[in-house]
Amino acid sequence: MASTDGAWRPPRSCEDYWGEWKHCRGLRHAFHHYYAHGELPDCGRWREDYEACRAWERDRAAAAQEALCKSERDRVMEKQKYAPVWKLRKSPPPDWYLP
Repeated sequence: MASTDGAWRPPRSCEDYWGEWKHCRGLRHAFHHYYAHGELPDCGRWREDYEACRAWERDRAAAAQEALCKSERDRVMEKQKYAPVWKLRKSPPPDWYLP
């Protein structure tokens, strides 16, 4: 992302990545994820993003910048690949009033 002065900044603050990682590792989230998906959540991605963000803040490393951009792109693409479960209707069915 570009800030007002033209310098690149990470898409999120480093504290956001840390918070997401802590949430992912929490017992409640792990239990819910296991119940819903049958496996424990993979939290390594959030930790890697946090470390890349800190590397960017510390050294302005180009590899860290690219890793963060790729991770955010992958996250957005993963979210977009699932279609909605319900199809929205424009009007009610013709026999909606019948029992």
